[in-house]
Amino acid sequence: MTDIATGGGRFDVVAIGTYEAPIWAERGWLAALDGLPESYAVDDLLAPIRAALSRDGQLYAAPFYGDSSFTIYRTDLFAEAGLEMPAAPNWDLIRMAAARIDALDPEVHGICLRGKPGWGENIALISAMAGSYGARRFDMDWQPQFESEAWASAANDYVKLLRDFGPETAAENGYLETLELFQQGRCGIWIEATVPASAVSAPDDSTVAGKVGFAQAPDRGLGRRSNWLWAWALAIPEGAPSQDAALRFGDLATSPAYTARVATESGWAKVPPGTRKSLYETPDYLAAAPFAKAVLTAIETAEPERPSVEDCPIPGSNLSPSRSSPALRRRWERNSPGRSPAKSRRSRRCAMRNGSPRR
Repeated sequence: MTDIATGGGRFDVVAIGTYEAPIWAERGWLAALDGLPESYAVDDLLAPIRAALSRDGQLYAAPFYGDSSFTIYRTDLFAEAGLEMPAAPNWDLIRMAAARIDALDPEVHGICLRGKPGWGENIALISAMAGSYGARRFDMDWQPQFESEAWASAANDYVKLLRDFGPETAAENGYLETLELFQQGRCGIWIEATVPASAVSAPDDSTVAGKVGFAQAPDRGLGRRSNWLWAWALAIPEGAPSQDAALRFGDLATSPAYTARVATESGWAKVPPGTRKSLYETPDYLAAAPFAKAVLTAIETAEPERPSVEDCPIPGSNLSPSRSSPALRRRWERNSPGRSPAKSRRSRRCAMRNGSPRR
């Protein structure tokens, strides 16, 4: 990141996410992708993904993959338990279903969730889950809200789900470990990113292929689901020495032509998902990907600008900009009552010396 921030010029292309793109664009670290050819079809990008990788309407990163989160479940186990999964479940139904499925077979867990500590592991789910419970990180006066009833309820319900109906190794299981458990037929429900849908549906990889259903991420009846929005994308540093070549590479690796090539060489089910409208209008893809419509709905209904039912001073469904970022620092100093910029700087230095977490 230091090289990007200082314009060092070591990299022509960098892979970044929806977290970095608007912040780095604001700081002037990225070149705008306004030279893409017409064949790139910028307007074909899914609106939420395009917006998340843009600043002031200008695209700064070309997505090669996009996702949200949803509910993956075993249709055969639901039938055996006499259950029916609605298209948009709530957390009460998830707990009830997990209990019923857990009682069917001692070798099958009612539910599997990421339990390994870390933002890219269990915190991704817990924070999105908390948003559906009405939790927020700060109120509009920038007072921390982590001791609220909403946060406590979400965290407690998460822990209870895993303790009561999850694997004994839940605290050690991240995305990959949980994927393996589901593919082996040892999970009834998995609330996860949309990306493993193809892996649990592939007969060559999954013992439960053909027995998997997909529904939206659960809610708490408050008007906010526990789905996030994310994308990986290619960006060009402002100091890149070969920006023209970098732009051509970005076009090559993320354009509709690349999608067509992957489909031809590897099959439609292996096409990188979550970036283009045209993919979800392609009959061959819809036939090969039974999860496609649920994925599209999850992405289109994600609300990173509205991370909670309550008003929030900053966006982000499962992470927010660090207070060390210029944009957030300006908001903090402008909106915090009785707080001078000098005091803000001193408290920030103290926080950093005391080991406050930073991404």
